[in-house]
Amino acid sequence: MASDQTVTTGMTTGVAERYASALFELAKDQKQQAQVEQDLTRFQAMLTESADLRRVVMSPAFSAEQQSKAVNAVAAKAGIGGLAGNFLKVLSRNRRLFITSDVIKNFRLIAARARGEVSADVTSAHPLSDAQMQALKEQLKASVGRDITLQAKVDPSLLGGLVVKVGSRMIDSSLRTKIEQLKVAMKGTG
Repeated sequence: MASDQTVTTGMTTGVAERYASALFELAKDQKQQAQVEQDLTRFQAMLTESADLRRVVMSPAFSAEQQSKAVNAVAAKAGIGGLAGNFLKVLSRNRRLFITSDVIKNFRLIAARARGEVSADVTSAHPLSDAQMQALKEQLKASVGRDITLQAKVDPSLLGGLVVKVGSRMIDSSLRTKIEQLKVAMKGTG
């Protein structure tokens, strides 16, 4: 039987996918996919950088009105208006701000698929430079045969190296995994 956390995660993922799909269709109808994706990416960057903004977005302790005022102020200051700005207001009004990151991730996946791109999740121990991201993008494009959109995140527990996931394929060259493999191999020889 699934845990409550698994059920909740599954439900929020489904809701996030539906919101992202609806926003993409609206943006496509109005020929604003690129602008909406840019605005959402900018908002996600602000969420990533600001613990205070994350707290307002994620915490049910804030009222819908408080969340709405905070998100509207942040969006206005960042120049996020139009469809993306209105969409953030809808999430706020519907008490769904806590799924904002999932909606943005799903929107970007849908947009990439519409452009014929393949999305890859890249996890590294330290932030990758633009040159490293570009080199990785080119290597993956040569391997997969299609343009690649990278979703990068940092996990210091990897110690070094990368974990790259393209579709159902995963390449784990992290130092943590190599150390674990070495431990297993050493236990087998003793």
